[in-house]
Amino acid sequence: MKQNNNNDWFVLYTKARQELKVLERLTQLGIVAYTPTKIEVRKWSDRKNKIQTCLLPSMVLVCLHESEMNQVFEVPGVRRYLFVHGERARVKNDEVLAMKHYIENTYQLLDKKEYLVGSKIKIPLLDQEAEVISVKGKRCIAQLELLVAVVSFQLN
Repeated sequence: MKQNNNNDWFVLYTKARQELKVLERLTQLGIVAYTPTKIEVRKWSDRKNKIQTCLLPSMVLVCLHESEMNQVFEVPGVRRYLFVHGERARVKNDEVLAMKHYIENTYQLLDKKEYLVGSKIKIPLLDQEAEVISVKGKRCIAQLELLVAVVSFQLN
């Protein structure tokens, strides 16, 4: 199934701890879906185990056309769409890509010499300006002007 024209993603609310199962079933139906995960080491009294956990609890992002919105309810574990101000919550495609690159640590900027502490840089995936806070080795840390959030990037 192709992504919708405006490349917006919708937020699905799922049953607790069912995100990965819902994600798998949605992809089997041919729906483009994504949920960010990380590997955690959980410790019990007798062992340690690596567990894949979701960074957005009870949420899965889906990219589909308005006419196909009800198709997601064929999947067990889907509760409802998340609504904001009376409309389905939308996430822009650029934001989903930025989240994927951040989690996978694959987004790279150009040369290190271009980024000096205090200089302004353009973050293409977020389409925002940021001020460089520090550059250590191949790691650049910058503060976004609009969100006042700190982001970290790998330099070539």
